Amino acid sequence: MAHIYLSGNDPMVTIGNFIADGIKGKHYQTYPKDIQIGILLHREIDTFTDAHKIVRKSTKRLHKNYSHYSGVIVDILYDHYLAKNWNKYCETPLEIYAENFYNSLETHYEFLPSRIKKMMPYMISGNWLVSYSSIEGISDVLQGMNRRTKNSGIDMAVNELKQFYREFEQEFTQFFEELMTFSKLKLKAISNEI
Repeated sequence: MAHIYLSGNDPMVTIGNFIADGIKGKHYQTYPKDIQIGILLHREIDTFTDAHKIVRKSTKRLHKNYSHYSGVIVDILYDHYLAKNWNKYCETPLEIYAENFYNSLETHYEFLPSRIKKMMPYMISGNWLVSYSSIEGISDVLQGMNRRTKNSGIDMAVNELKQFYREFEQEFTQFFEELMTFSKLKLKAISNEI
């Protein structure tokens, strides 16, 4: 969710940022320029996030129980706080923003990797972006990830979300301010380079 939001207002950049995990190496160069920008921005955001001391503080809280899945879980928990506090970050209501994004996925369907094409109907019918705003929605996301990781126990992280709710929220809020500034600068730099 954060990747979508941090893409700015260009739908093609947003699509690139959204599909980037499925685009390996230099394969991004086969896409139109604005999608390339989104893919490269996604990579920069991931590098910045993974190395950030606040994010590491959040992941450390989960590491004992979830090991190498801690970073993935923190991404999901942070997306919850973004959705929950959406009106602090965006003037467009979350429901409308999500609908516009789903419409954009359908408009740019030809550029989506097959994995995203398969996932898309579930994402839209379950209104995943809006569901992130509730603990129940995050619980559903974690259960889905648990199935995909062959019952790794990720779904139990909803307990830590409840137990350390304020701590995670404070960490997200502090980190996200820095990430927004970083992303704006990187988006501008990448756009000038390509």
